[in-house]
Amino acid sequence: MTPRAPRAGENADDLDVEEALALVNDAARAPGDHAPGDGTQGDRPHGTPAPAHRDGVDWAEARATAERAPRRGGGHRTGYLTPVSVPLSSALGLTLAAPLIALTDLPSFDTSAMDGWAVSGPGPWDVREEGVLAGHTAHAPLTDGEAVRIATGARIPPDTTAVLRSEHGRTDDKGRLHATAATRAPHTVSHGQDIRPRGQECRNGDQLLPVGTLVTPPVLGMAAAAGYDTLTVVPRPRAAVFVLGDELLGEGLPHDGLIRDALGPLLPPWLRALGADVIDVRWVGDDEAALQQALTACEADVVVTTGGTAAGPVDHVHPTLRRLGAELLVDGVAVRPGHPMLLARISEKQYLVGLPGNPLAAVSGLVTLAEPLLRTLAARPAPEGYTLPLRDAVQGHPYDTRLVPVALRGDRALPLLYNGPAMLRGIAAADALAVVPPGGAKPGYEAELLDLPWASGGIGVCFT
Repeated sequence: MTPRAPRAGENADDLDVEEALALVNDAARAPGDHAPGDGTQGDRPHGTPAPAHRDGVDWAEARATAERAPRRGGGHRTGYLTPVSVPLSSALGLTLAAPLIALTDLPSFDTSAMDGWAVSGPGPWDVREEGVLAGHTAHAPLTDGEAVRIATGARIPPDTTAVLRSEHGRTDDKGRLHATAATRAPHTVSHGQDIRPRGQECRNGDQLLPVGTLVTPPVLGMAAAAGYDTLTVVPRPRAAVFVLGDELLGEGLPHDGLIRDALGPLLPPWLRALGADVIDVRWVGDDEAALQQALTACEADVVVTTGGTAAGPVDHVHPTLRRLGAELLVDGVAVRPGHPMLLARISEKQYLVGLPGNPLAAVSGLVTLAEPLLRTLAARPAPEGYTLPLRDAVQGHPYDTRLVPVALRGDRALPLLYNGPAMLRGIAAADALAVVPPGGAKPGYEAELLDLPWASGGIGVCFT
């Protein structure tokens, strides 16, 4: 491959490495060449610490900085947004900001656990004509030797000994009820059998769930059963997406030096999957004044920009942030693709995540900076980390971490092709991103995996 000349602000050596990674054909490597992940990077053995990189924060440290940013110097000492009270119908996917305390006993009265008969004393029993249904008022007490038909969830009449299930009883030709379960002696039932006593699940005032619990459908059901109409939760962070560039098309085929905008369709649903409420998506041309005006007028908690984070002639993000007096928290990350990403605090309550303009590089910025930042603002729990062995070797960068799309195949991760910074073909087929250390990884290397939001929950779950 003949390397092209770098654009202004690009590092020629780094650019050649990324393009080579995108286009290399392992099968065509000449005999004697080092294979990807064969443990060498020049003369450096695999596992030897990489030389200090000239540009960018360590990838893991960048993620940690983004995670703790709202707790350091922001307007929220806890790190998360100011809690709000919302109806149960609006709480799904949010995080409890107050413990869920039972407002009643559960159940609030003795109830039948089964359809059958409420019986008193030993059998056989005379059966009352009128049955007991769920939702009806209390019935008169039973006397010894008496039974009454009862439905699941109905209030138990006073002096009931047990509930006899429908399949465990029969009535004779005189209308008397007999127990027929083969496991029990004739005409007997166990005291309390198939009765849910008052307070069996909880008592009024018990803590059911702690602060920090993610509101799932079962949590909503628990809250309703416990007497809640509203919940105190941490709201979704509001996010805005500014797609920068004069070269972008919103529809049709690329032509005359113009290209289709891939990040406008990609970023908003991904941010929603990360727990954000996307309130604005707009294109902003390569104009510094236009970018400053858009940022000044924006009310989002997190602004996500695409492109313009390097030092080229139309890269306006850095100078605009300087004019706004923003604090740069992360300015470049030692990761490929996506090293020109940045994180800035514009004000006490607003952050900017600057993503590179190349699509896979932008994805790298999302998982590196946007995900931990949004997670802290929303008080969402951190995902459980895990590793899987790589099925194939992965070429490494000499200095930086690489994030490589992988498909999960049984107990292994399969690295996918088309993983260059401008490519989406690999990530479109991926289940996760593998974290590959400097120098690369051999087959069988236990790689840390970052699940993509939809890989486990499904699109209908995570994009609500």
